[in-house]
Amino acid sequence: MALRSSWLKVPWRRAERRRHDPYWDFFINTPPADRANSVLDVIRKAPEGNVFPTRADLHTPEVTTTHVKEMARYLGADLVGITRLDNDDAGHPFAVVCAVRADDDPREAPGIGGQVPVQNGLFVTFVLSAWIRELGFRASAAVSADAARLAFAAKLGTLDRTGKLVTAEYGTRVHVADVIRTDLPLVPA
Repeated sequence: MALRSSWLKVPWRRAERRRHDPYWDFFINTPPADRANSVLDVIRKAPEGNVFPTRADLHTPEVTTTHVKEMARYLGADLVGITRLDNDDAGHPFAVVCAVRADDDPREAPGIGGQVPVQNGLFVTFVLSAWIRELGFRASAAVSADAARLAFAAKLGTLDRTGKLVTAEYGTRVHVADVIRTDLPLVPA
C-alpha cells in the first residue's frame, strides 16, 4: 500500500483565526478571577534558599560565565547577558539578565496566556539563582525597575524611545525576566 504525504492542517496555529476566537482572547487578555490560579504569586512569594556554606571550586570567570549562560538557556531563557553593577545596595557586583520570547506583551495582556513569558522568566531566574546559591555564592532574583536598562547594558539589544528592549532576534516581542544580582565571579558579556 502506497503512503500519501500531505500537509497537516493545524487550525489553532493560524494567527488570523486566533484573532476572532473569543476563547483565545479570554485566555490572553482576562486576568484570573482568583490570583491562586496563577503561578506568578507562588514563585514570587517562595523564600530564597540558603547559600551553601562551602564555595565550589570554579573555573575562570570566563568559563563560569559560559556555564551560567548555558544553564539559563537550558532552563528556557532565549537571551542571556551579564553586566557589572556599579552601586548595588547589597554589594552584588554582577547582574544576570535573562529574556524570553513573548508573543504578547505581558504588560498589555493580563490573562493567563498573556503572562506565559513572565512565568517562563520566573522559572528561569528562580532555578538559576538557586543553582548559584548551591555553588556557595549569593544570588537574589527580583523584579527590577531598570531591567530593560540592564538588558541593554548586557548587550541583549537596544532601547526604543519608550525604554522597551528591542533585540535583533525578536524585536520588541521579548520579556525581560527578573534580574539576578550575584557575587559569583563573572565576566560582563
